[in-house]
Amino acid sequence: MTEVGDPNPSERLLTVTVDAAAFAAARARAARRLSREVKVKGFRPGKAPQRMVESLVGPERMRSEAIDEALPEAVTATIKEAGLEPAVSPRVTAVRDTADGIEADVRVTLWPEVGQLPSYRGRHIVVDSPVVAGSDVDAHIERMRLRFATLDDVDRPGADGDFSLVDVRTRSGEAEVAAGSATDLLVEVGAESFLAGLGEALRGQKAGDIVEFATTLPAGMGEEGGKAVEARVLVKQVKARRLPELTDAWVDEVSEFSTLAEMREALGAELRRLRLGAARMELEERLLDQLRTELDLPLPADLVDAEVDAVLHRFAHRLEARKATIEQYLASTGQSAEMLVADARTQAVLNLRTRLLLEAVAREEGIEVSDQDLAAAMDALAQEAGMSPAAYHKALQESGGDRALAGDILRRRAVDRLLDLAVAVDADGQQIEFPAPEAGEPASAPAEEAGEPGKQDGPSEPPEVES
Repeated sequence: MTEVGDPNPSERLLTVTVDAAAFAAARARAARRLSREVKVKGFRPGKAPQRMVESLVGPERMRSEAIDEALPEAVTATIKEAGLEPAVSPRVTAVRDTADGIEADVRVTLWPEVGQLPSYRGRHIVVDSPVVAGSDVDAHIERMRLRFATLDDVDRPGADGDFSLVDVRTRSGEAEVAAGSATDLLVEVGAESFLAGLGEALRGQKAGDIVEFATTLPAGMGEEGGKAVEARVLVKQVKARRLPELTDAWVDEVSEFSTLAEMREALGAELRRLRLGAARMELEERLLDQLRTELDLPLPADLVDAEVDAVLHRFAHRLEARKATIEQYLASTGQSAEMLVADARTQAVLNLRTRLLLEAVAREEGIEVSDQDLAAAMDALAQEAGMSPAAYHKALQESGGDRALAGDILRRRAVDRLLDLAVAVDADGQQIEFPAPEAGEPASAPAEEAGEPGKQDGPSEPPEVES
């Protein structure tokens, strides 16, 4: 092995040598394998002499097959001797014959090392305020009343918030277009409807009125989607909402609470909990985005390419689970294959920078994942999957999934540490305090749900990213 140079701090160029004896042995193995694939008259598969096999396949293919036999083991041994840990599969860039066998140039891509982390302790991050006002609770209760409203017939023109019972006919020229036609359709006046402009057209119309307007059928209406049509609407009845009276009796009837005061208190607490959760998520997103942007970290091209392939593979797998293909996805979204790959490349860079950032934070903060931590996480996953812990552990270890799970837990803990060290403030500069998780409750999403924090999944979904 000869180390011939470092193209950048995250790559090594090695020269791997295979001596004549080792190459001859590889050539013999390749010939035996080929003898099972090619038909040699007078010999059973796998029994033809090496020289005859070589004459049948030709010298170029024989050399190529022998190189394929010899190099993997030689490359692995050379990388081990050099004490390197590749981040992606090593890439052979050239192979040459020598007086004593062959030699190959091999590019080894390593995980980049974060030289200096951006300052993260005490960093102020502005997020939306989680404060819940009385008007927020009032608005929620008003939406509840709307859900339980009844509709009363009224003898007047429809106004915003009313409903009209209508018959709709759409036509193109003299021909009726069935896709946009409907009978006894209840439409909210002034609101968006399945037919663009219908809600607005009903404003000021009373029972018996007929209104006509031009519109376009929605894109999802099969072959007629997007078609320009003329709509003719007969208003059959106008109905006004009658909201229920806000009393303790109504609250007791439609909710788990006995009184309006109890419901208001519970709604306020729940809204506060939800807003605190949203603020914490916003804190995470903004903090990670700032740190990633400030991180000085060039990424090797081979590493990015490998992550792009992984992003696209996972995206295709998710589509397959929905019984769809990438071709169908592109057709339905109007994207080109080039746009999809560009989207995946952007996501790949984001994933890698996030991973390297969080692993550097974990080292800086002394965060580790013990065997007991990993076993507990696998036990929880086994229970969710309905498998015995022993069977789940074995399957995960055999696939290498245990290392991926340990990485997920480590990075999740790094995110939680970053959030603990950051300072969340609202637009007025007031600090926001997040309650500590209750006993038995994780500080963040479980590792298998969180994946890599700050990631999104799949091109234009957008892509998910796991490592």
